[in-house]
Amino acid sequence: MSDRVSEQTGGDDEKPRLDRNFAELLQEIRVGQAGVQILFGFLLSIAFTNTYSGVGTHIRVIHLVTVMFAAAAVALLTAPAAWHRMLFRQRRRPVLVAAADVLASWGLACLAVAMTGTIIVLTAVVANMTLAIILGAVAAAAFAVLWLALPMRYRRAKTLPADSKADTAAHSMET
Repeated sequence: MSDRVSEQTGGDDEKPRLDRNFAELLQEIRVGQAGVQILFGFLLSIAFTNTYSGVGTHIRVIHLVTVMFAAAAVALLTAPAAWHRMLFRQRRRPVLVAAADVLASWGLACLAVAMTGTIIVLTAVVANMTLAIILGAVAAAAFAVLWLALPMRYRRAKTLPADSKADTAAHSMET
C-alpha cells in the first residue's frame, strides 16, 4: 500500500473499521429513508384531496413547510449513496464515512420536523388547531428525547447500562 493511500485511510487497521462504520450507517439510513419517502408521497397527495381545498392559509403554509422538510430529508438521506457512487474506488472511505454521518444526522432532523408538521396538519384538519399544536409539541418533544437527548446522554456517560456492557468490547475496537 502506498504512503498516500495509507495516510488517507489511516492504515490497514482502520480500513475494516471504516467499512463496518459505513455499512452500519447505510443500514441506519435505509430505515429512515423508506419512511421518509412514504411520508413524502403522502404529503404530496394531501394537496389533491377535497378536504384540503377547504383548509385555511395557515394550514397550507405548515403543509408546504412540512413538504420542504420531507424533501430535504429525502435529499439528505439519499446523499450518502450518491457520495459513495462518486467516490467509489477513490480510496476516500474516511471522507465518505464522515460526510455520510453528517448527512444522515441532518436527514433525521429534517425527518423529525416533517413528521411533527404532518401531525400538526393532520390534526388541524381532523380536529382543531389547538389540539394540533399540542400534539405537534408532544411529537417534537418525543423526537427530541428519543433521537437526541437519550443517545447524547449515553454517548457522554462514563458507564453503560447493564444490558449493553456486552457491546463495550466491540465499541472500543471501533473508536
